Amino acid sequence: MSNPFTIVKQFEYDLCEYTGAPYCVTTTSCTMALLLACAYHKVQEVEIPRFTYVGVAQSIINAGGKVKFRDEDWLGYYRLEPYPIFDSARWISGGMYGPLSGMMVCLSFHWGKTLGIQQGGAILHDDPVADPVLRKMRFDGRTAGVPPKEDTFIRGWHCYMAPETAALGIIRLGFLPKINMPLPNDPYPDLSLTDWNSLGR
Repeated sequence: MSNPFTIVKQFEYDLCEYTGAPYCVTTTSCTMALLLACAYHKVQEVEIPRFTYVGVAQSIINAGGKVKFRDEDWLGYYRLEPYPIFDSARWISGGMYGPLSGMMVCLSFHWGKTLGIQQGGAILHDDPVADPVLRKMRFDGRTAGVPPKEDTFIRGWHCYMAPETAALGIIRLGFLPKINMPLPNDPYPDLSLTDWNSLGR
């Protein structure tokens, strides 16, 4: 019997070909992609635009960091300062990784985004050391293909992409234009009005 998750690897390969990134790790959402990137970098204080999606602040907090806000009129993507992490939920385009090389660029495949395949996200990056770690982190901290009794574990989350989502992504990516403009920003709330660093404590 063939492994249905082979199609997830194919989707990751196709995303690398399209964006120019050496590595791609798919997840269930951009929020989870950001969480994994933040957890990998062991973030402490992270600065983001005050007008953005609530999931970005949640990812930072859930990775053990603290949130700080800045005024920034961004379009398509922005950096989670001072870390090499970009939220690019509103922009996917051919060759986009080149100008952002050295970074972990987090994408969204939500229905309302450029690829629009229901759910899903990904981390584009160029770090061969980080790649297997991120893959374990998205799979409950375990190694794909290794029986749990024979594996060693790290901190992880249950956020790997389903094969049917990847299959739809491959189809839609095949019809995506080579160059796409960033999507206009949603009417995001002012996240600086919430005391994020006291939530759940």
